[in-house]
Formats: sequence, structure tokens, C-alpha cells
Amino acid sequence: MASEPTKDRITCHVLDTSVGKPARGVRVKLELTPPAAPNTPAHAHGHHSAAGAAKVFESQTDDDGRIKVWLPYSSATSSGEVPVYTLEDVLGELEAAGAGATQWTLRFDTGAYYGLDQTFFPEVAVVFRVQEGQHYHVPLLLAPYSYSTYRGS
Repeated sequence: MASEPTKDRITCHVLDTSVGKPARGVRVKLELTPPAAPNTPAHAHGHHSAAGAAKVFESQTDDDGRIKVWLPYSSATSSGEVPVYTLEDVLGELEAAGAGATQWTLRFDTGAYYGLDQTFFPEVAVVFRVQEGQHYHVPLLLAPYSYSTYRGS
């Protein structure tokens, strides 16, 4: 039996620049974003696989402000079925299907972190492209009235 990876191929790190420390406890969703079709609203979320289920993951930053492993997202209104896929499963399925580069969105719940009345940005969404077989680390430098991001290593 293969051991579980110590970190997924997509990771993130949140630093609260207003206090100079890691942002601990930030809820984050990771979504496979479908390519925009000509008549598709730009705000449509989630990518549906051949099975029809959106591929969305969630996690929370650790004491160092990092997310290394994602869990499948299960909404309160779901049918009661528990998703049992991993990020590696989804990336492997996409690569096997020859999907090429895919688009993903990280959604940081900054409103819950700071408090809705304490931040200008209640959510920070970072959209990025993933090439087959590569690791992506996405740091977010966060303050109540500003943010910056880049591709890390």
C-alpha cells in the first residue's frame, strides 16, 4: 500500500502582513474551474467530472499559515453522500484524460478571519493555471485593506 503524500501538489500559505505573522485558521476552498464558454457566466464555480460532481476541496491554515493537504468539500445541503476523492485522484484523472493545463481557484475566507466589519475584502479569490505533473505553491500576503499573491516554490 502506498503511503499518503506529506503534501498535495497544490499548497498555499497565508501571511497576515498587518501583524507580521502567519494567518492561522483561515478557511480556504480549492475549486477546479471550468474554462469559460462563450455564453457561460464568468462567476460559475466548480468543475464537473464525467461523474457530474463538482471537484471542490477545503482546508484551514495551520499554525504556520499553511495548507499542505486538501479534503473534499461537503456542503451542508449535499445529499448526505460523503465525497471520497483526493486532490491527487482528481489531478491524476485529468492527466489520464489528456486535459492539459487546468484552471483552479483558491477562495480565502478573509471575512471570517478578520471579521466582516474589519476588512474590505470578505473573500480573496486567486485564479491560476496548473500544468500536468507540477507542484504549485500560492502564498497570500494579507492585510485588512490589501493583499498580494504570487507563485511560490
